[in-house]
Amino acid sequence: MSSAIAVAPTLDTERTTSHRRSPLDSAVLLGATGLLFFAPLAFGAVEPWAIFVLEAGSTALFALWALHEAATGELKIAGNVTFLPMLAFSALIIFQIATKQTAYRAATGSAFLLFCSYGLLCFLVVQYLRRTWQLKVAAVAFSVYGFVLATFSLIQGLAPNGKLYWMRTPKFGGWIYGPYVNHNHYAGLMEMLFPVPLVIFLSPRVQRSHKAMAAVASAVMVSTIFLCGSRGGMLAFAVQMALLAAVLIRRRERRRTTMALAAFFVLAFAVLAWIGSGELAQRMTSIPIATQTELSGGMRLSIDRDCLKMFLHKPVTGWGLGVFSEVYPQFRSFYTNLTIDQAHNDYLQFLVETGVVGFGIIAWFLFSVYRAAVAKLKVSLPDLNADVALAALLSVSGILVHSFVDFNLQIPANAVLFLVICTVAGMEQRFGVHPRRRPGGA
Repeated sequence: MSSAIAVAPTLDTERTTSHRRSPLDSAVLLGATGLLFFAPLAFGAVEPWAIFVLEAGSTALFALWALHEAATGELKIAGNVTFLPMLAFSALIIFQIATKQTAYRAATGSAFLLFCSYGLLCFLVVQYLRRTWQLKVAAVAFSVYGFVLATFSLIQGLAPNGKLYWMRTPKFGGWIYGPYVNHNHYAGLMEMLFPVPLVIFLSPRVQRSHKAMAAVASAVMVSTIFLCGSRGGMLAFAVQMALLAAVLIRRRERRRTTMALAAFFVLAFAVLAWIGSGELAQRMTSIPIATQTELSGGMRLSIDRDCLKMFLHKPVTGWGLGVFSEVYPQFRSFYTNLTIDQAHNDYLQFLVETGVVGFGIIAWFLFSVYRAAVAKLKVSLPDLNADVALAALLSVSGILVHSFVDFNLQIPANAVLFLVICTVAGMEQRFGVHPRRRPGGA
C-alpha cells in the first residue's frame, strides 16, 4: 500500500477521495467542540478529573484521525501559522524537562501534557473545520452555548447560595459566578464568546430574524461581564468595542454598521439595567475601596515586583512551566495567610516560567495570529473569512487585555478556547471560497 503526505487544499469544497466524505469529519469536529463546551461547565477544568477528561478526550480524537489517515494510506495535513510557534514552545518545555532546567519536573511535565491536549484540539479544528456549513453550525452552537450559560449565570447570580450549581461548596471559597469559582474567569470566558453572535448580528449576510436572536444572545453575555463584577472584564470589553469601532470605520457601509452597533449597545445596556442596575451601581461605587483591599489591588503590585526578581534569577529559559506556585514563596516580599499560586498577570507568569525564550515564542505566536487575521480584514468588501477574522480578533484581544490583571490563561477551559480561537484567526481563507472548474473537467 502506498502512502503520500501533502498539504491539503484549503478551498471550501467537497473532498474528492471517498474517505474524506466519511462521517468521521463531523464526528471529530463534534467531539472537539464537546470538549470545549465541557471544560467551562466543569468549573473551568481546574480539577484533576476534568483535566483528565480534556487530555484523554483530545488524545482519543487525535488517535481517530491518525488511524483513519493510516487506513486510507494518504496523509493530508492542513497547515496554520500557529503550528510552528506551538511546536517551538513544546520544544522549549521538553528542553526544560530533559536538561533539568525546571524547578519541579513533575509540575512541568503535567503542564506540558495539558498544553499538548490544547495543541491536539487546535490541530484537529484546522483539519476538520473546512466547509462553510460547518463554520455556520459552529457559530450558532457557540452563540447558543454562550447565551444559555450566561442565562444560567444570571439566574444563579440573582438567587445565590454560595455554591457552584447551588450544590457544591468550593474548598477555598471564592467569588462564584456561573460555573466558575472566580468571577474574573467567567468574565474571561464571556469575552471570548460574545463576539461570535455580535459579528453575526453585524454581518450583512445574515437574515434579519437571525440577526435579532444573535443580538439578544450577545447582549445577555455582555451584561453578565458587568454583573459578575469583574473590573478586568469591563476593561477588556471597552477595548474590544474600541477595536470593533476602528474596524467598522474602515468599511464601506460605515453608516449601516454604526447604527447597528449603536442599537446593540442600547440593547445590551437595556438588559443590564433591567436585570441588575442596582447591583452594578453598588459594584462600581465600591471599586476605589476594593482596589486598596483586594489581592487584585495593592498586593498585586507587590506580586509583580516579586515576579521581576524571580525572572532576573533565571532569565533565559525560566523556572519551568507550571512551577510558579512552587517557587514563588522564596521570593514573596510581604506577609499573607492566603495561598498565592498564580501571578495574577499572565504575561509575568509566562516570563517567569519560560524566560525570554518562551516569551519570545509567545510574541511570535501572537504576531502570526494578528498578521493573518488583519490580512483578511483588509479586503474592500468584507466576506465570510473577514467576519471570522473579526470575531476571532475581538475574542483574542479581550482576553489579552484581561491577562494584564488576571490569570485566565492558567485556567484550562479558558486557555484551550483561547488557543483554538487563535488558530481559527490564523486560518487561510477557506470559507465561502469555491475553486474554478476546469473546462471539460468533472
